[in-house]
Parts: sequence; C-alpha cells; structure tokens
Amino acid sequence: MTIAGGADDAEESAAGVKRARAHTGSLARRMMMIAVGWILVLLLAGGIALDRTMTALVTRSFDEQLGYMLTGMIGSAEIGPDGEVFFNRPLGDQRFLEPNSGLYWQISGGGHEDFPSRSLWDRSLKIPMDHHDDQPHIFNSGQFEGEPLRMMERSIVLPGSNTVWWFVVAESRAELDAQIRRIRIILVESFVVLGLGLMLMAALQSWYGLSPLRRVRLAIARMRSDGFNQVSEPLPLEVQPLVDELNALLAHNEKQAEEARTHAGNLAHALKTPLTVVLNAANAKAPDLAETVARETQVMRRQVDHHLARARAVGRRGAGQARTPAWDASQSVIRAVERLYENTRFDLDGRHEAQVAIERQDLDELLGNLIENAAKYGGGSVFVTVDARPEQLDLVDIWVEDDGSGIPEKDRARIFDRGARLDTGKPGTGLGLAIVRDVAEIYGGKVELDESEDLGGLLVRLRLPRAKG
Repeated sequence: MTIAGGADDAEESAAGVKRARAHTGSLARRMMMIAVGWILVLLLAGGIALDRTMTALVTRSFDEQLGYMLTGMIGSAEIGPDGEVFFNRPLGDQRFLEPNSGLYWQISGGGHEDFPSRSLWDRSLKIPMDHHDDQPHIFNSGQFEGEPLRMMERSIVLPGSNTVWWFVVAESRAELDAQIRRIRIILVESFVVLGLGLMLMAALQSWYGLSPLRRVRLAIARMRSDGFNQVSEPLPLEVQPLVDELNALLAHNEKQAEEARTHAGNLAHALKTPLTVVLNAANAKAPDLAETVARETQVMRRQVDHHLARARAVGRRGAGQARTPAWDASQSVIRAVERLYENTRFDLDGRHEAQVAIERQDLDELLGNLIENAAKYGGGSVFVTVDARPEQLDLVDIWVEDDGSGIPEKDRARIFDRGARLDTGKPGTGLGLAIVRDVAEIYGGKVELDESEDLGGLLVRLRLPRAKG
C-alpha cells in the first residue's frame, strides 16, 4: 500500500508540474493572427480603393454620355424669329421623346418660356439661374420624387440673342446606381473568396513552416527513448543554427557528465590509498597511528579540495561569461601571501585595466597557488606581471617569476601530475599546479613553465581568455 501510494503521489506531482508548466501561447496561432490581421487590413484598404476607383470610372462614363448630349443640344440650338430657342435638327436619342423615360433635357432663359423635352411630359426641371456656368456643371438632384437625377447644366449666350440660356440634360441615376451595386457585389464576393483563400494559404504556410520545429521535437523525443545524443536529420537554414546550438549543448552536457564520472573515479582512487594506509595502521595497532591518520587525512583533504575546486569552476563556467580585473585579484592575493612569507619581496607590474573571462574566486585560487609556490620555493623574490603580452587580443598573460632553483625542462611536464613534487623537504601535497592546470583548462586557458630571464628561477605563464567588450 505504501509503495502504491508513493507511486500515485509521484504521478500526481508529475501531472501537477505538467499542468503548471508556463508557456507564452501558440506560435502557430500567433502567426495566424498576424496573417489574418494583415489580410483583413489589406483587403479592406484595397476594397475601398478599388470601390472608389470603379465607382469613379462608371460615374465618369455616365457623365461623359451626358456631356455628349449637352454638346449636341448646344450645337443644334438656334434663335428663331420670335426670339425663342429651337433645334435645327432632332436629338438622336429616342428616349427624349418617350414620356418619363428617365432621360430629359430642358432649355431655360430669363423672360422666356422653358423649352423642355417631350420625355418630361408635364414636369419641368428646376434650374437655379442665380449664377453663370461657362463650363458644364454636374450635380445630383432629388427634385423628382422616387427618381434621383444626375444633371449637367451650362449657361450659353446664343448668337442673335442677348439672353443667357441654361441648357440642362438630366438622366435617372437608376442605371448608374445599379451598375455601382453590381460592381460592389462582385468586389465583396471576390474579396471574400480571396480573403478565405489567403487565410487558408496562411494556415498551410504556418503548418508547413513550423513543421521543422515539430521534427526537432520528435527527434528530441527519440533521443530520450533511443539513447541518441544528437539531432542529425537535415533541417532548413533558419532552424539549423538552433539545432547546432542544441547539439553543442548536448555535447557540452555529455562532456560535463563524463568529466564528473572521471573525477568521481579519480577521487575514489585518490582516497582509496590513504584509507588503506589508515586501515592497515589501525589493524596493526601501529604506534604512530595518530600521526598516520593526521598525515593521510591531510592528503585526503587536499584531494577533496582539488576536486571541489574543479567542480566549482565547471559550475561557474556554465553560469555565464564572467569579467574579473586581473590586477585587483593579483594585488589581493599578494597581500594575503605576504602575511605568510614576511621575508619575501613581492613586486607587481603590468596593465591595470586587463580583465579576464573567469570568476574571481577561481582566479584567486589560481594566483594563490602560483604565488604561494613561488614564495615557498623561491629565494626571496617574487615578480608578478599582469597582461605581459598585451598584443594578444584574445588572451591575458599573467607571469609569476621567482629567484629559486627553477624546474629542469625534463621535469616540467610531469610536475602537473597530481601528487608530483620535486622538493619533498617542504610541506605540501603536490596538487597546487594540478589544480591550476585543471581550472585554467576549464575556462579555455593553459599554464606553461619556463625559466625566468630576470630572476633566474621559475617562470609560470598563466594564459586566460580576455573578457570581451
């Protein structure tokens, strides 16, 4: 019952975590909303513009026909012997002769009777004659109930008359309005079909465009189930950098896991020997048991400190890009070591503004080991140079020199091995340079040994990546 209850609790906890997982919404829905918004805006703007253009074209064509009729009226008009206007030839459109046909003309002049078309029958066109129109004037009129008109007028002084005659031609707007309605219906239907088609294409584009992300998700799921450690299938150029970064992250995590396994094994191996020595001394009831325990405990403590330093450096390296002033760290470490070696002379030189891409705690660890070793094994002088080679744009060289006996060239490689010591007459565990090398390499740096030209002892070149920006 307890086991089943624990499994149920675990399942409920996992379900709760899954429900509580935050997200920022659907990317496909976001793309569709943007696409639909733009489609609606563009179709609305295009529809309005096209509607106005088509309406203007139809209206202009309608007005041109009125203009032809007005020109024909003016060209056919003459003044008779009685001073009244008449046409010397009939107008061509038969609708002028049909009562209430929807096409009308009328000529009016001050002090004269109106001269209307037969199609007006018992009606007349109301013409405001309080102004003068040298050019045709077009306007809409609602003077006939139930029959809106489109009218064109012009004022003319005919030869042989001093009267200003008003020539007017009018046509019902029914046909014009019907054409505009038909155009608008066609536009609406066309734009609705076009909009639906564009939205469908946008949906297909979103589905197809996001398919590589679904493939990446499936590939990651296969990695978890099948044990693969990379996404290897080819992907589009826009997604490939993301996959490359993912593969790099997976490789980095795999490397860290391998390093963790290796260091765990190394630590177990390093602790096994001291524990065996202590156990044997205890079983044998050796008289120097206390001294043995103290000595081997010190060895184990240094081994643990070594691996903890590596673990901290790996963790801080993954946390982000650090920036540490190398001069300040060197000055701080020298002040601390001076208290331990009061008879040693320490000198610091170089560039104050140099910064390295490493955490301050790790830089203090590196410099502490190097400067303390120089003071311990030197002859009384330690010289530290910060950014000794400023022409290197990607690295900062920190040189630590002493006036001791140095290290022979044949021994410089093995001195970095854990526990390696050339001078066994002084206290230590031989892990200092190993820690320096391991932590420096974690950050992409390195350590080199050489002979100091100025002091004659050992020269340690600590090369660390320069902080960018």
